Amino acid sequence: MNQDSENSNSQSMNLPPGELGLPILGQTLQFLFDRKFAEKQYAKYGAISKTSLLGRPTVFMIGSEAAEFVLSSHMEYFSWKEGWPDNFKMLLGESLFLQDGEEHRRNRRLMMPAFHGQALTGYFSTMEEITQRYLAKWTQKGEFNWFDEFKKLTFEIASQLLIGANAGDDVERLSKLFTTLTNGLFAIAPFDLPFTTLGKALKARDLLLQHLTQVVQERQQNPTNDVLSMLVQAQDEDGGRFSLEELKAQAMLMLFAGHETTTSMLTWFCLELGRHPQVLERARQEQKLLAETGKLSLEQIGQMPYLDQIFQEIERLRPPVGGGFRGVVKPFEFNGYHVPKGWLALYSIMITHKQTDIYPNPDKFDPDRFSSDRQEHKQKPFSLIGFGGGARICIGIAFAKLEMKIIAAHLLRNYQWEILPSQNLEPFPIPTLRPKDGLRVKFQPLT
Repeated sequence: MNQDSENSNSQSMNLPPGELGLPILGQTLQFLFDRKFAEKQYAKYGAISKTSLLGRPTVFMIGSEAAEFVLSSHMEYFSWKEGWPDNFKMLLGESLFLQDGEEHRRNRRLMMPAFHGQALTGYFSTMEEITQRYLAKWTQKGEFNWFDEFKKLTFEIASQLLIGANAGDDVERLSKLFTTLTNGLFAIAPFDLPFTTLGKALKARDLLLQHLTQVVQERQQNPTNDVLSMLVQAQDEDGGRFSLEELKAQAMLMLFAGHETTTSMLTWFCLELGRHPQVLERARQEQKLLAETGKLSLEQIGQMPYLDQIFQEIERLRPPVGGGFRGVVKPFEFNGYHVPKGWLALYSIMITHKQTDIYPNPDKFDPDRFSSDRQEHKQKPFSLIGFGGGARICIGIAFAKLEMKIIAAHLLRNYQWEILPSQNLEPFPIPTLRPKDGLRVKFQPLT
């Protein structure tokens, strides 16, 4: 079928409501600069509506039914690779994140053992040791920007456990390079010039890849006890292994995903507890009772229901990433509307987490939503999707939760903090959700 007849077909079919905006630009500027743009679309048109972003007709898919459609029941209609902006491909390489179909399934299978079960047990002591070092450093500092500090802490944990790099003095340099790289993911001007956000991000990517090439080659020669070494040795059923290029791309993704989202969630955890003393006190009591049975252990990590509720509420109210892009690779129908092949689909995590029929009073921070007698997220599948959902749920979810709970348990047992005045704590969404000024606090041991 030629393009013209396909276009006239799609026009005669029932396309979703909405406007395509200006030629080429579409509604890109509104999308980027009006933080409530998707919310307004949802309020006006419901679960599915159309717009145009970066020259591509785009469909918003919002709410738990739409999330289930995209992430699970009809995922073969969508492509990750065709959906995410080119900046992601340039900066993060051909990693698991951007792969589809059989290639993705094979690579995920190879990577899975490194993030689950027995492997996690082996990560506990390293996570705890690095955490305690940072807690001592923070006690000495007394006042600091917690977002920046969490970024260094989680980056060091990721460096050591995921790629075996004893980052040491390099942590600050590499962490800064990652900040520059992530700033480029949503850069608007697509120009690779030294002074543009994208140009700086590509330079940072090259320096990180130099570092990773060296680390990968070291692991190939001499495997150690880290995820990258497991990947170097991993084989599929046919005896196939990851190539050097693949290992570098997966290492880059692991470092990126392994510290950006946890940094965001830990910062909001400390901010919301600082704002809600009753929640903080209840969380402290849970830890106090556990501490009386002995020092923090893997077994204790599984006995913290209230801490789990708090992190679920942070994931719901402050998800690190607001949504996800997919390319439409097969035309489909949803809610009676037709979406043609070649369009972009955008599903919203943020708005899905604020559906009033699932979460009453959705802007209120209320960890008891997830208590055993309320379980609000269980009313409909795909109502809590901060880590994705379905077959492609975040591969590092268990790693992230273990790390966050170790850090949180130590904070609650032994330290107190106070949010300093005169700072902007409004949520700022790019590249991951964080308080605008990063959360400045006064920090000290519990007396």
